[in-house]
Amino acid sequence: MPKPTILYTRSGDDGYTRLLGKDKVPKYDLRPEAYGAVDEASSFMGLVRADPAASERTRQLICQAQRDLWMLMGELAAALDVELPQRITAERVTWLEIETDKLAAEFPPLNQFVLPGDIMIGARLDVARTVVRRAERYIARLLHENLLGNKEIFRYLNRLSSLLFALARYEEHLAGQKTTLTKNIGSK
Repeated sequence: MPKPTILYTRSGDDGYTRLLGKDKVPKYDLRPEAYGAVDEASSFMGLVRADPAASERTRQLICQAQRDLWMLMGELAAALDVELPQRITAERVTWLEIETDKLAAEFPPLNQFVLPGDIMIGARLDVARTVVRRAERYIARLLHENLLGNKEIFRYLNRLSSLLFALARYEEHLAGQKTTLTKNIGSK
């Protein structure tokens, strides 16, 4: 009979976590906060991917972005003196821009702010977007304090939030749901 997998290490019981390399930092350090927020964003994106209402196109884009986020978290979890290959590149940022532009061409232009919540899949995408924005704020601090080795990480998250916004509007459009804008509150 195979030995069961142990899913805990007890190494963080003192409130510290080890980065890739030798650095041990408090769990509330900016790096764990940043990659924790990215992990949370990926989990919300997983809710979208698991939603039977999501289009296949949305599922595929989300899955590709989640794979990128795993690479991104690995880079964020490394101590500054650890050299890792940079997997989040300008090409991945460009991919997000291209996909966002393709989606935006498929729904009516927006000239006001959007109120999330018209359909469940769109609301989930908007929640994922806001968690990405939180991760982006943590990573902006890493960037401004010269603690971010790969500057493309920040650009990637900035574009990912735009992709998630576009996907929410795309899914509303596919469902025949008019997007509620700030001007027309109360009128659907």
